[in-house]
Amino acid sequence: MAAAAKSTVLDNSASARLISLYRKRVKRYDRSSLLLYLAGFRHWSYRKRAIESLALNEGDTVVDLGCGTGLNFSLLHEKVGLRGRIIGVDLTDAMLDEANARVTAHNWSNVELVRSDAAAYVFPSRVDGILSTFALTLVPEFEQVIRNGASALLPGKRFVILEFKRPSGWFMEKAPPLLAKLLTGPFGGTIEMASRKPWQSLEKHLALVQFANLYLGGAYIAAGEKPVPRSRQTSSTYDQMDMHKKAGKTAKKDSAMMKDQNK
Repeated sequence: MAAAAKSTVLDNSASARLISLYRKRVKRYDRSSLLLYLAGFRHWSYRKRAIESLALNEGDTVVDLGCGTGLNFSLLHEKVGLRGRIIGVDLTDAMLDEANARVTAHNWSNVELVRSDAAAYVFPSRVDGILSTFALTLVPEFEQVIRNGASALLPGKRFVILEFKRPSGWFMEKAPPLLAKLLTGPFGGTIEMASRKPWQSLEKHLALVQFANLYLGGAYIAAGEKPVPRSRQTSSTYDQMDMHKKAGKTAKKDSAMMKDQNK
C-alpha cells in the first residue's frame, strides 16, 4: 500500500465538479486516454519528453501534481530509482484508489499518495522536481500552485508542465469542436481552460529554460528552472579558481623536484 497523507480538499464548485467527473470516469480513464492516438495525439511520447525535461537523478524527490491513476509513475521510477521518492497528488479519491492499485501491483515502496487540491497542497521543503501533466489548466489558482512549487524547489531543479493550450492560426480556425472535445475531454478540460497560460507563471517565478509546441500548437511542454543563488555561483567559481591555483603550485613543485633529481 502506498503511504497516504491527510487529505486537503477545498470547498468550491470547481473542485466538486472535477471530483464528480473523475469518479464517473475513473474506471475507463486509462483506456479513454488511448483514444487520443486516434487523433494523432501521442500522449505517452509527450509524457516521456516531459519527464526527460525534469533532468532527475537517482535518489531525487519528485512531486507529480494531478497524478490521476499514476500513469507517470513507471517513468518517474526509472529516473529516481528505489532510493528516490515519488509523491503523487490528486484531488479525487477514486483516482488515487486506482493509483494505489498500480503502486501495489508494482510493489513500489517509495511512492506516497496525497489527496489534495493542488492550490492547497503544501510542498515538502526540499524538492528535486515537480511535474504536472494535463492537470494544471484545470486549476483556476495555477499561479499560486506554481509560486508555491517554485519556493519548494532546490536551486537548479525544475518544474515541468505538459498541457493542452488553445492553438492559434489556421489550426484553430479549421479544427472542429469534436477534435477539441476529444483531446481535452478525457482530462476533464474545456477549450476555455486550454486558453490559460501557466507557462507565463513559470517564467514569472522561475527561469523558463524550455518551451516546445506539440501537436501543431495544441499542446506544449514548458520547463522552469530555479536559479542557483549568485553567492553560491561565486563561491563555486572561487573554489574552482583555488583548485586551479593549487594544481599550478603542485605542478611547479613536481617540476622542481624533477629538476633536482636530474642534477
